[in-house]
Amino acid sequence: MSDKVLKVEDSIIESSGFDVIRDLHITVSNEDTPKSFVKNKMGTDYVEYSYMRKIADKHFPGWSWTIVKTEMLGSEAFMVHGRLRWFDGGLWREGDSTAAHRIMQKRDGSGFVDVGNDIKSANTDCIKKAFNMYLNIADDVYRNRVPDTELTQEDIDYLYKEMEGLNDEWKEKISLSIEGGSVEKSDMSKVVTRINQIKEEMNE
Repeated sequence: MSDKVLKVEDSIIESSGFDVIRDLHITVSNEDTPKSFVKNKMGTDYVEYSYMRKIADKHFPGWSWTIVKTEMLGSEAFMVHGRLRWFDGGLWREGDSTAAHRIMQKRDGSGFVDVGNDIKSANTDCIKKAFNMYLNIADDVYRNRVPDTELTQEDIDYLYKEMEGLNDEWKEKISLSIEGGSVEKSDMSKVVTRINQIKEEMNE
């Protein structure tokens, strides 16, 4: 089964409510995970459940987790299909996740090591996946953080101030690039350098 948000409960919400949702998820995504909660297994970083639960409690109080289905995948692994429910900017939302955990067997092949622990691990992996996928918790560790490249109003005001002293033709060209979205945060230093070069050329 594919992972997806199943539904958003019927509710009327103003556009400001969606702003709250967006800003909250950006805030959570930008929180750096303390190194003490980041572990490594077989070359892959992962985050401890206790930390992810703490962040969920902090930003999404009232969340709940329901196991929808479990399944033994032969004698090799145990699969969990779970559903996360959380309150988000005035809306109750739900999202599904699936995860499988390998069942450890004794080296001599005489049986399983601890099936109960493997089942618990499958559920933990599943809820951690949902925490990251839907709540943006530990985006830095799971490589899901997307930097905001869009200029803020402060950035735009700064560039317009730097443009003072340019002729109208250059002001219009640069303004069109800014307003058209061609200039991103990473371009600011290059744009300022170019503005200063143009100013020097005009004064020669």
